Amino acid sequence: MRPEQQAADGYADRMADTPPGAPLPSLPPAPATPPGGEAPRMPLRRLGWRRFLVLAGVVLLIAACAVFMLFTLGQSLGAQALLIGVVAAILPVPVLVACFLWLDRYEPEPLKYLIFCFTWGAFVSTAASLTVNEFSAAQFADRGLPVALTGVLVAPFIEELTKALGPILLLVFRRREWSGITDGLVYCGLSAVGFAMVENILYLGGHGYAAGADQYGPATGTQQVIAIFIVRILLFGFAHPLFTSMAGVGLGIAARTADRRVRVLAPIAGLLLAMILHGTWNLLPTLTQATGEVVIMLYGFLSLMVPVFFGMVGLALWLRAWEGRLTERRLPDYVRAGWLSPPEVAALSSLGRRHAARSWARRVAGDAGVRAMRGYQFAATRLALLRDGTLRGLDRKPADQERTAAEERQLLEQITAYRSFFVGRDPQAPVGVWDGSRYHLRFPDGTQRPVDAPDEPVVPIPVVLAPPPPPPGYGPPGYGPPGYAPPGWPGARPPAPWPPAHR
Repeated sequence: MRPEQQAADGYADRMADTPPGAPLPSLPPAPATPPGGEAPRMPLRRLGWRRFLVLAGVVLLIAACAVFMLFTLGQSLGAQALLIGVVAAILPVPVLVACFLWLDRYEPEPLKYLIFCFTWGAFVSTAASLTVNEFSAAQFADRGLPVALTGVLVAPFIEELTKALGPILLLVFRRREWSGITDGLVYCGLSAVGFAMVENILYLGGHGYAAGADQYGPATGTQQVIAIFIVRILLFGFAHPLFTSMAGVGLGIAARTADRRVRVLAPIAGLLLAMILHGTWNLLPTLTQATGEVVIMLYGFLSLMVPVFFGMVGLALWLRAWEGRLTERRLPDYVRAGWLSPPEVAALSSLGRRHAARSWARRVAGDAGVRAMRGYQFAATRLALLRDGTLRGLDRKPADQERTAAEERQLLEQITAYRSFFVGRDPQAPVGVWDGSRYHLRFPDGTQRPVDAPDEPVVPIPVVLAPPPPPPGYGPPGYGPPGYAPPGWPGARPPAPWPPAHR
């Protein structure tokens, strides 16, 4: 079956509604890598001198801010209080980071970008926020205004702006690494976790241990550290990630839209919402302290923060499931083109099915099969995201379109090479070929016949993908009909174990 043709009344058509977009590639990939060989990797981008200077500048900025924060906290807290604050503040970090990594399991982001966002929030954002907040507090005090206004009128704006600035830089310079709102939640959430960690050092070490130890002794300081840890971390540890997640939603929307107005307005709206929510949260204890009415804090927490928190958790879970189903909506285009088979697409639609596929790969191909299956699943998810971006019209410049086509080719080559680690190695599975619309199976008695794809193809066992040979005499040498290798491609798809029958 040719890539531009539709399978008549086949499973791929019933699987999802895939609107027409850019044409699918007509290149069959290079011959598959042998099972004992190395799995393919995406080619590394050359680090030009401009990129090197930018990277060096970012690293130096983060390092300088880290030194500044260490010096400032050490000078204001003292060595002992600083050490206690660091130990107590780090305790919840692995749990919070694990939550965001769990949210991003379908298409994990590069580790370097995750570390960048975390360190940006921990050092750059805290350094800028601390400087601006102290300056603003001094200005309020000089004018006879309550210093507490800093937490309501200044801190929410500078803190949310600087926390989101790191992910914003990623969106501007690495937009192709953003797959949607989930990535926005992950990047902004990690930035907020880093910010909260350093801020908690100040509260736990300074307002907790140092204040209590100076006044009543180490025992009181330890008690205050425990009390602040319970209130600030166990009860309200979600606050900063929750605030900044609003900006993450806006950035995620901007990353997957072709409308320039939305690209500008969505991040601004998300950032403003984060600032307002943060300011409202800081206003509650200020009003409680000014009026002596604890009920203000209680009502504000139960009526505002709790619903927003659970609403954001529900949105994150829904987006996670939506990202998993993206393969069901976009990869059927490649099923019709003969690059994938229906069971392979179905096995990508949930984490449970992906785990089952890895277990099967381990059974038939050992540890190498598991590694290949993981790489295969990641490449297939990236392919679905790439196809989704093409259908959305994200690439308008010719250079971006060429890069998308090249990345699509690389991903298809990767998928083909990964499949070679486990295709045809399961003795319990029948030998079969998928032609884009039907299976052609060989049964134990030696007969072979075409079989329609089932309605629920959930068995994660790939079959051989082999289109029929191009008709003789079709065009000049080196050319073939759509779906066969044009000049310059490395080679044709590996041949089938027998000539498949076609209607």
